[in-house]
Amino acid sequence: MNDLSILKYEVVLHWIAVGFYILSTVFFAYSVSFQKERTIKPAMLFTLIGLLFHSIALGIRWLSTGHGPYLMKYEILSSNAWVVMVMFLIVAWRYPRLRPTGVVAVPLSFLMMTIGLFMNPEIKGLPPSLKGVWLVIHVTFNHLAVGALIIALGAAVLYLLKEKKGDTEFFKKLPPVDVLDAYSYKFAGFGFIFWSITIVAGAIWANQAWGRYWGWDPVETWSLITWLLYGLYLHSRLFLKWKGKKSAWMLVLCFILSILSIYFIPFMVKSLHSAYF
Repeated sequence: MNDLSILKYEVVLHWIAVGFYILSTVFFAYSVSFQKERTIKPAMLFTLIGLLFHSIALGIRWLSTGHGPYLMKYEILSSNAWVVMVMFLIVAWRYPRLRPTGVVAVPLSFLMMTIGLFMNPEIKGLPPSLKGVWLVIHVTFNHLAVGALIIALGAAVLYLLKEKKGDTEFFKKLPPVDVLDAYSYKFAGFGFIFWSITIVAGAIWANQAWGRYWGWDPVETWSLITWLLYGLYLHSRLFLKWKGKKSAWMLVLCFILSILSIYFIPFMVKSLHSAYF
């Protein structure tokens, strides 16, 4: 089977996955907006089915390219969404009362996939400069960081909604506001650790590929700024005792800036990262 035929199957499977993620988003949004707990189960089912098609599509991509999905924008956006969905389903299985965080995690994932599907899906071999374990570590922990931070954002959004509408039956079944606040803090902490590993692994890989650890590339600079902002968030929680609404809104701001550094800067500003992302 030639590359063109493989691409056709892969792209179709990706769009099927997006379709199921959209259905899941509709059910999650309906559940949270109208406080209907019964629609959480079909939302979870559609998420799981979408992940199945998504996994097959990425598996086909991996086999056809001979390397992991971390070279092209198309691949990175799709694999990032896949990691977010896997992390969300694990958290939803381990902590069923956090399932409504899907109202944040699922739409952000299918948006990443949709944007990726409009990028160049060309199959490319991995150039020698990008081979090595440190690149894999760099990309893997970046995906894990994004997943953890999206779940933290979901918990913060549920906190803000419950604080405002906590007297309704649906929101009463969610964890107490202090528990949601603690979950957002813990997952943000995980995201910060993963982001730290991302930066360190990226610096080591950059030295191997480009002969320097740090070059103040726009993507590197914004990644550092985002890391400092999340560090400030964690510092304010730990030492200034920020909790509740103020902390939740600060986490929302940090997430917006992290999205800017990961997804907008590589598209808007020419940098070394723009060559492959």
